[in-house]
Amino acid sequence: MTAEQTTASSKGTTTVPAGSRKGNIWTWVFWALGAIAIAAVAWNARDYPDARVGNPEVTGIPRPVRPLLGFRHWLAVEQVGTLIAMIIIVAVCVWGWRRYGPHPYILMAIVTTFIVWQDPIMNWAPYAVYDPRLWHWPESWPLVSLSPTVEPFIVFGYVMFQFGPYFPAAWALRKIQARRPVDSFVWRHPLISLGILIFVVGFIVDMFLEVAAIRTGLYSYSQLMPFGSIFTGTPHQFPLLWESSLVTLVMIPAGILVYRDDTGRTVSEKLAKRARIFPTRPALGSFMVMMVIVNVFYLFYGGAFALMKWSRATTSVACPWPFPDAKVYDPQGFYEENGQKGPYSSGIWSTYMMFQPDGRPTVTLGSKSDRCAEHNNG
Repeated sequence: MTAEQTTASSKGTTTVPAGSRKGNIWTWVFWALGAIAIAAVAWNARDYPDARVGNPEVTGIPRPVRPLLGFRHWLAVEQVGTLIAMIIIVAVCVWGWRRYGPHPYILMAIVTTFIVWQDPIMNWAPYAVYDPRLWHWPESWPLVSLSPTVEPFIVFGYVMFQFGPYFPAAWALRKIQARRPVDSFVWRHPLISLGILIFVVGFIVDMFLEVAAIRTGLYSYSQLMPFGSIFTGTPHQFPLLWESSLVTLVMIPAGILVYRDDTGRTVSEKLAKRARIFPTRPALGSFMVMMVIVNVFYLFYGGAFALMKWSRATTSVACPWPFPDAKVYDPQGFYEENGQKGPYSSGIWSTYMMFQPDGRPTVTLGSKSDRCAEHNNG
């Protein structure tokens, strides 16, 4: 028997399910928590480096490299654009949830947004240094302090980047299947086929997106392994082979987990059922499977770059240092060895986490080259 609540009105009696009122309460709680979170972000936001990261010897915000097309307002465009896009995505997800419930796409959108908690680690591993002028968290906070420079809010747009390639790949898979017999590879192995397509789409998307973002001055890879990279030795250097390939370690499982088979169930649903994860609440079980798998694969991505860091194969430094208002991030001394003057920053994880128990090694300025020296980058 369903519990109902009867309310009186001037025109008669209306019966309202008790659960609907409870649902309205939780909706208000959700929006209240969202408002509190936004207020907390706004209160702590800043667009300048603190003393640990900032360079006290520099006044203003000089940039040694001309931005893309000479336009000096890319940061504002990118941040406002991301904010507008995220407002639209959140609105669509709320509408979709109210209309369809916990749809797999909505659950994956939440997961690929939530993984930004790992972003400071994923900036530390590949030497990703962001422009300190970006709106960012306080650098002194425990987790975000792992970022070489700052941890910006713009990374909340990861959902478009990490989950987006699934949609053109799934469309392409359906088109290919429509033209092939049912005993062909794409029909017999749809998940493998989808994974290959996501890899191709993701590689291309990442290449264009990151090269453009670096050219606009959003961030830079301050150190990388020369092999497999492009524009090496410049502030625009990019580990094309490594970054554009490894980033699909998140894109591929994100897409495969929401793929529906001919029974209408997603891969994440079937995995949750097989593992008996919240068997009476399939949507929650599916969500937990997504959360664990996507986060683990994101750790694999960071681990691959950490191996390059630990091996000291990341010998190509971006010269000149792209953000003079921040200290030169040089935990291994490679910048100093190539003539870049300090002050230097070793970051938080610069001892045992980099196999340097004694911290940043003592090196001689310009002992390897002077290509980062001021007279070569004037």
